Amino acid sequence: MADTPIRLGMVGGGSGAFIGAVHRIAARIDGHYDLQAGALSSTPERAMASAEELGLARAYGSYQDMAEAEAAREDGIEAVSIVTPNHAHADAAIAFLERGIHVICDKPLTATMQDAERLAAAAEASDALFVLTHNYTGYPMIRQAREMIARGDLGHLRLVQVEYVQDWMTGEAEGKQAEWRVDPERSGAGGSTGDIGTHAFNLASFVSGLTLQSLAADLDAFVPGRVLDDNAHVMMRFEGGAKGMLWCSQVAPGNENGLRLRIYGDKGGIEWAQEDPNYLWFTPHGEPKRLLTRNGAGATPGNTAFSRTPGGHPEGYLEGFANIYTEAAQAILARRRGEAVPEGLLYPGIADGLAGMRFIDACVRSSRSDAAWTAL
Repeated sequence: MADTPIRLGMVGGGSGAFIGAVHRIAARIDGHYDLQAGALSSTPERAMASAEELGLARAYGSYQDMAEAEAAREDGIEAVSIVTPNHAHADAAIAFLERGIHVICDKPLTATMQDAERLAAAAEASDALFVLTHNYTGYPMIRQAREMIARGDLGHLRLVQVEYVQDWMTGEAEGKQAEWRVDPERSGAGGSTGDIGTHAFNLASFVSGLTLQSLAADLDAFVPGRVLDDNAHVMMRFEGGAKGMLWCSQVAPGNENGLRLRIYGDKGGIEWAQEDPNYLWFTPHGEPKRLLTRNGAGATPGNTAFSRTPGGHPEGYLEGFANIYTEAAQAILARRRGEAVPEGLLYPGIADGLAGMRFIDACVRSSRSDAAWTAL
């Protein structure tokens, strides 16, 4: 049994849902999971139709029915992917955690701090694992950047610049993917800050190893009638004295998924862009820039361990997601064998989710106070 794929379920992600399909592909890439059951929509009829379309062995009209029934089966699911809008994350995740079923949840953690704290308490009380899919932390060059900073290649860190810029919500929100993101009941208090700002913040924290101390945020909803922010400028102060800036926007024409990270210390700097993810620029102070490549010369262990193809063959978004799923699988399979979770796994968890929620909350509070410095 230790070698058989993990029996996986899914909540959300039915017909027309972009992120559900991404999670299913990511779970299949390395062969660690077998998707068997699902409650794929909030409407029972659509949930059943989506399950039939995907050929699932077992379909449920609600996550409550699914959690109860699967926990009662000897061959029930061992893990569940939760890919619903933000407001449904907490209750769904808690239902499975309370029954000892591992949870792999899309970001951000929840829609509200209250729900985040409830979910954190449930995760702490459960023997099951909780994994949050901040997928950009799974990119090989990001793993290399983290390792380079940890071994001191940049020296003492001074500056962290990160941005995630899109244009797809420059006009009115149209379509299933946009509608819930502009609804505070389903998305939460943050618009662009919750949707992509949390990715940028998580990435900067993951690579730098720094802890955010306080921030000053200026949030805007530029589209008339929009309640949640669609653009944010955030100044950041980290423990240890480093400073940073974060820009996230979904109303910047000409940008698709412009996630970019730059970090500078007293010995050098690095630059990485998500739309060209197989390259990392490293500049030792006083020396020419060096181009480091995925699975190429000078690759660190974290780079090579998460590369599937030889250097020069592009890997990106789906593979980054798959790396998170594969690390989660290593932890789940260890638990299945009655072993401790292996050391060195870097998949995001409940602490990362809480940090993201505190970031959103601090941004909103700061902006309402006219960009006053706000502690997390």
